[in-house]
Amino acid sequence: MTTAYDTPVVLDRREGPYGEVVLRRHGELLQIIANGCFLMDTSDGRSERLLVDAAYAALDGRPQPDVLIGGLGVGFSLAHAAADPRWGRITVVEREPAIVEWHRSGPLSELSASALADARTDILKTDLVAFVNETCATFDALCLDIDNGPGWTVTDSNESLYSPAGLASCVRVLRPGGVLAVWSAQPSPEFERTLWNAGFKQVRTEEIPVARGVPDVVHLAVRPG
Repeated sequence: MTTAYDTPVVLDRREGPYGEVVLRRHGELLQIIANGCFLMDTSDGRSERLLVDAAYAALDGRPQPDVLIGGLGVGFSLAHAAADPRWGRITVVEREPAIVEWHRSGPLSELSASALADARTDILKTDLVAFVNETCATFDALCLDIDNGPGWTVTDSNESLYSPAGLASCVRVLRPGGVLAVWSAQPSPEFERTLWNAGFKQVRTEEIPVARGVPDVVHLAVRPG
């Protein structure tokens, strides 16, 4: 159990392609810090699991849909998708080599080992923004969790993903009737409007209650077709 008196212990610190990334242990929790900004920890995972489940529920019942998960993080979304036999191909895009290594052979492997061993899983070590702009691959669902939200990005280069041009790339990568799901640490009515303006339909936001403060949310939108 973690208490206010526990002191975080740094397990690894790396200079990655986008700055410093740190893995640390705080009591029983593992935490990822990027450029001094807290990203996530292993305390809960409800919102990351909702990201995957809400995307599946919004699909049209198609068999074995393929999902692209943007951001490996502590592995909650990947592990949850891999535990569900209804998903088809599971592709994860992660730009930080250190995070991939922490999952493959480091402390985070306890959360993701079985998911990484799943034959459906493929990990791509590349930048998500570049990937959606350049790939010829298509997916039934995009589950994106690379920032603290559309208005609170980890690096400035991620901002374009939530712009009209970035959402146009998401539309192109999605198959007709496919679902875009975006995790955020707070609701964003402005982003909802941007989704509508980008041509998505069935735009809505699901909230995940928290003990204190603003709830986490998942923004959902469907590509017409």
